[in-house]
Amino acid sequence: MTRSTQRRRVQRIRTDEQGCLREDFRADTLAGEEPLEIRLDGESFTVTMRTPGHDFAMVAGFLVSEGVVGSRSEILRMDYRSGINSDGLRDYNVVDVLLEPRAAARADPGRRAVYTSSSCGVCGTASMESVIKVSPYEPLTDPLVVELATVLGLPEALRAGQRLFSATGGVHAAALFRIHDGGPPGDDRSPELLCLREDVGRHNAVDKVVGWALEQDLLPLTGTVLQVSARASFELVQKAVMAGIPVLSAVSAPSALAVDVADRTGLTLVGFNRGTGANVYSGGQRIRVGPAAGPTGQLPG
Repeated sequence: MTRSTQRRRVQRIRTDEQGCLREDFRADTLAGEEPLEIRLDGESFTVTMRTPGHDFAMVAGFLVSEGVVGSRSEILRMDYRSGINSDGLRDYNVVDVLLEPRAAARADPGRRAVYTSSSCGVCGTASMESVIKVSPYEPLTDPLVVELATVLGLPEALRAGQRLFSATGGVHAAALFRIHDGGPPGDDRSPELLCLREDVGRHNAVDKVVGWALEQDLLPLTGTVLQVSARASFELVQKAVMAGIPVLSAVSAPSALAVDVADRTGLTLVGFNRGTGANVYSGGQRIRVGPAAGPTGQLPG
């Protein structure tokens, strides 16, 4: 069975207080990274590098972002059954998906390359036309308004739940928060942490969150904010839009294309969110300056 972390012997070299070099050898915990082949109805669709764990949710989220599925009912079966290694044992690096016929018709394996790296979820697609997807949802129509103080509190809440990062220092994270607004004064309107996932690939972490939401029949994800530990690339913006998420917040910068797509789709895009300030690149009408409670909630399983 694959593991999300692995132990390796490492040579540690440090400079002590006197400026002398010191070295020792000890075990270090590293993030797992292994290939995952996704097969649709027995045919290879793509291979991606990922951190093992929540594989089925990641595949489901990937299919949402590809515009292949929009509801849990369109996935008839998902399992490892087609993956058998050279020793005749179950291969947990192959996931086979049986789709409802209408969903299967939306999938075009010829539009995907054989390999996708953990740093790029759209690398290798056959054409630019196959990269740009049309979402069945419109973030522009989402009436969500969120306090700036609430948005600024999300990176801390994200970091508090990054167990794998704490152990390895080598993974990205994505967290989905439900924003509770309205109600009489005194009501607890703190953001609710719905799901947090980690992976060596930032797009995989988002896919795992979106896939979890699909499994819970929560799409479209209206009234939510997606907080990511990475920069806001075009692919993360597109994944948010495809899931109906109205606000994407990142701790680092967005790309120009990410801002263009956010503008066109009505997504609120926040970058350089470090807890003390942030840049709002699009959809600023959703960000309200004013007091708000910080994020609370236990980390979902």
